[in-house]
Amino acid sequence: MKNVNPAVTSFLDALNHPFRKEIEQLRIIILSTNSGLEENIKWNGPNYNIGDQDRITMKIQPPKQIQLIFHRGAKKQEQPKDKLVQTNSKLLVWKENDRAIASFKNSGEIEQYKSELKEIIEQWINASN
Repeated sequence: MKNVNPAVTSFLDALNHPFRKEIEQLRIIILSTNSGLEENIKWNGPNYNIGDQDRITMKIQPPKQIQLIFHRGAKKQEQPKDKLVQTNSKLLVWKENDRAIASFKNSGEIEQYKSELKEIIEQWINASN
């Protein structure tokens, strides 16, 4: 995949993380969903942005589960009136109308929610730009 960042791969290789397989699954899903996404490291985990706008950050510590944090960047912004993405998905836990978390405990869960997750990612990127 052309937008996989080798620096992120090297960072993850050095971690020897127990959820390395799951992290790779999520990287592939995220990067294959939108070709405009760029990958870097933020908060000691993979981060995905469009241009210079952070949109999805993977929380990999502590190594009990993997979480995808859907957000609109580091700076707090005025809250939208409604949730940024309209979905009936049970995958997202909303913290604010512009911040949600999806959690995964194993690769089976990631595979189970793969198509739903891809829809959420695409909607998030479209709604947050």
